[in-house]
Amino acid sequence: MTDTLLPILREASKAILEIYADEDRFQTEIKGDNSPLTEADKQSNKIICEALKDHFPDIPVISEETKQDSYEVRALYKHFFLVDPLDGTKEFIKRNGEFTINIAYVEGHHPIGGFVFVPCTSMAYAAFYGDGAVRIEPDGTKTTLRTNPFNLMDPYLKVVASRSHRDALTEKIIAGMNAPEIVSAGSSLKFLLIAEGQADFYPRLAPTMEWDTAAAQCILEEAGGSILQYPSLQPLVYNKPDLLNPYFIAMGALIDPETLPDLLSGI
Repeated sequence: MTDTLLPILREASKAILEIYADEDRFQTEIKGDNSPLTEADKQSNKIICEALKDHFPDIPVISEETKQDSYEVRALYKHFFLVDPLDGTKEFIKRNGEFTINIAYVEGHHPIGGFVFVPCTSMAYAAFYGDGAVRIEPDGTKTTLRTNPFNLMDPYLKVVASRSHRDALTEKIIAGMNAPEIVSAGSSLKFLLIAEGQADFYPRLAPTMEWDTAAAQCILEEAGGSILQYPSLQPLVYNKPDLLNPYFIAMGALIDPETLPDLLSGI
């Protein structure tokens, strides 16, 4: 599946970058949920969905930019692709390069394949259940990804969070940690920082959708980390009646997971 999806991701990336180079082609709209939509989102979505239909005609696709089947239909899906054709549209519009393309392959309610492409670096990240996670350089070189092992009260842990717009719940979590260092990034790059060992902990107590997290969840889990719902601390699941995610905590290889409920009880 990786060998099939990588050319699709590269083709979508090329279309995105052509528009990224010409702001006059952004053609930004505002969707019903008040989030932005650009021509790049549309072109990437068209390329990916048509290619998935050609290569995997029997596997349904759930994409952010395509009208969804009703839950009565989706509930019958045994497997499906979950697609965000341009994750980080706001970052795209800001022109800071921190946007990605996400494709997850989901069986039942859990992602067992994760594929993320970073257009501005041509870097790909891929994982399949049981096979580990890799970063793939533009020349095809593969590097195995492993998260950092850590104790929750270690000093100077790298915590992924906004530098300037943190919500009150996130502030309380950070306040309960031991002099953490704040790291900021856009889109699914937040999870990839943890998967690569460049960050340790990411509390997300704000809305996200299933297509925002599924691909990166597989990559992070295969690199030794996890994404757990708050407050249940169970793994995120997919193809729910409502495609909105619950709040969650993403992290690397936590050595003392018994300390996590104590930290979260303070919020």
